[in-house]
Amino acid sequence: MKALLINCTLKASPEKSNTGVESEMGEGDEWPGIRAQILDSEILVFATPTWLGRPSSIAQRVLERMDAMLSETDDEERPVAYNRVAGVVVTGNEDGAHHVISEVSGALGDIGFTIPGQAWTYWNKGPGPGEDYSETEVGHEWSHSTGRAAAANLLAVARALEAKPIPAPPSE
Repeated sequence: MKALLINCTLKASPEKSNTGVESEMGEGDEWPGIRAQILDSEILVFATPTWLGRPSSIAQRVLERMDAMLSETDDEERPVAYNRVAGVVVTGNEDGAHHVISEVSGALGDIGFTIPGQAWTYWNKGPGPGEDYSETEVGHEWSHSTGRAAAANLLAVARALEAKPIPAPPSE
């Protein structure tokens, strides 16, 4: 069983970004390699900071690229994300983690991933500026315990889907 973590932190890059909805967008597009890793995994953990109560722009860009998967099927005519599970990790210095979890989980569910109950964890320092996760121990135990629960739930549902896969949707 393989798991992939996509870290949607904001980092500087000299490359221009693409927010299109195609799986391959030509030379220099790194998405096909990321897409291949997603499809080679049964479990996807989507990690994003919360900015102004919203997922990062990188997270939004990844979801926009994953939108192309809506029209892609496997050899059995199932959407390519079927029989894969996904969960969410959110960190930040502001409120909004539950909103970010619902936005990301909703999008991943639309794409075809199965989202188990409590397949998420988050950490935030609360509203306004403050310490980052790496600068304090406040709230870590709760984040870690919910993270362990999320990991157990993701694995349990991934194993269940492996044993009894979701069939292709009705064609008519």
